[in-house]
Parts: sequence; C-alpha cells; structure tokens
Amino acid sequence: MLVHAPAKLNLCLYLGASREDGLHELCSLFEPLALGDLIEVAPADRDEVVCAGVEGENLAARALAALRERGWERQPLRIEIEKRTPVAAGLGGGSADAAAVLRLAAGEIDDLPGLAAGLGADVPSQLRPSLALVRGAGERIEPLPPPAPHAVVLLPDGGGLNTAAVFAEADRLGVGRDADELESLATRLREVAGAGASPLDYPGLLANDLEAPARSLRPAIGAALEALRDAGAPLAILSGSGPTAVGLFPDLAAARTAAAALDRDDAIVCEAGRAP
Repeated sequence: MLVHAPAKLNLCLYLGASREDGLHELCSLFEPLALGDLIEVAPADRDEVVCAGVEGENLAARALAALRERGWERQPLRIEIEKRTPVAAGLGGGSADAAAVLRLAAGEIDDLPGLAAGLGADVPSQLRPSLALVRGAGERIEPLPPPAPHAVVLLPDGGGLNTAAVFAEADRLGVGRDADELESLATRLREVAGAGASPLDYPGLLANDLEAPARSLRPAIGAALEALRDAGAPLAILSGSGPTAVGLFPDLAAARTAAAALDRDDAIVCEAGRAP
C-alpha cells in the first residue's frame, strides 16, 4: 500500500497566550500542498518504521506505537517513508507522516483526533488534509471549502530550525495577542476563506507572528522573503515556525517562472490548497 503524506502550509499564524500545558493559543489557516512524503506500508514479522536520512525519533514510529497501545490488532507492519518534504522546515512533514500512519486505523480505533493531539500540535489537522481554520494549540479544526487554484515557491533553506526555540524566542520578544483579537481574526478568516477564494484575494490577513522570532534565529529568512518578492511573488510569507519562505502565485506557470529567476537549488514549486 502506498500512502501520501502531504505537507502543510500555514497561510497565516497568529500567536496568543501561553497555556498551562506550556503550549500557545493559536489562530492559523492551514492548507495542504501537492508536495508530500510517500509512505509504503507492507506486512512484516514485526513493526518497523524506516526513514532513510532522518536521524532520531520518528513521529510516525510514535504514532504506530500509540495505535498498538490502544489495542490496534492489525498484523505487524513495515512502514518505509520516502522523505520529500524538507525536515524541520515549518511544513509539517513529520506530523503528516504520523497522521498518515494513524489513518491506517481509521474506523478501527476510537478518538483518532485525541490520539493525534497527544503526538503533536500539527498532527490532528493532517488526519484529513484540507484547508482549515485551526485554533487552540492545533486541536480545534474547522474544515473550509477548497480554495481557488494557486501555486507556491518554497525556499526551505536547509530546514533544521527548532520549533520550540522559535516559540521561546517569541516569548522573549513579547510576541502575542489577546483572546479577543484571536477571536476577531478567526471570524474574518472564516468569512473570506470560507467563500473558496484564493489566498491571494485576502493578503492583508496572511501574517505570521513567528516571523520576527524566526528571523532573529535565522536572519537568512528575511533575504529569502525579499528574493521571492523580487522574483514577482504577489505575497511572500513564512510557513509555520520556519525557516521556509513561501511565495504565493496565481498558477504553476507563474511560480515556475519565478523559481527560474531565483536560480536557487533549494527552490520547490508545487500546487497548493488540495492534497494529492
């Protein structure tokens, strides 16, 4: 069995107060990308998760272990992940892999969203990749209609920016909004994105409160965003906690033209808004 694990893009990310559990209240708009990891699932003598080139604990392995702890009795599996989404790049690659593993048990295990939330803030939204308004620390998900077609150019800059470090830097810089402002932003996002518009139709709402903290830790982000604008991107934003800079374009042709002008080895062009 081959399973796709699409990357996700934060079209915006508004940061609220820190909660008692140490996580932050958020208001964000997620959309899936055509870019994603490819996962091969096959019967085996024992459970095994393989991801060549990625060191350390794999979130997909934790997802499989969590399913077993819940009593999932399907035969042992070998899960091999072909990484296509850059690692630690603010594109939710590990979360997408974990969600893809959880989807294997859909209809067989109760409360997959709760299980997903225990694995990471981005995992619940990736159980059903779609445009979604995401609140809380990632556990409150409101699916929205697919947006009008558009495309992106991604400049991941090698990834490797630690999410916890970016949030810590946001706290140090005093970045954050109160609950009323988050609620107001959620209402506005629901109205415009819920109409199926292209994100390029509401650029004023597409801000990322983690941009300044991420740029503090990785100054090259600023240069990447400026390069995208110089290449013709109508809008350039940071995805998630970075370091991926994203240029939004009306179509693939425009995105490919911009990528050619950038002449960067790390540039990735793909469609956005719909999972593959």
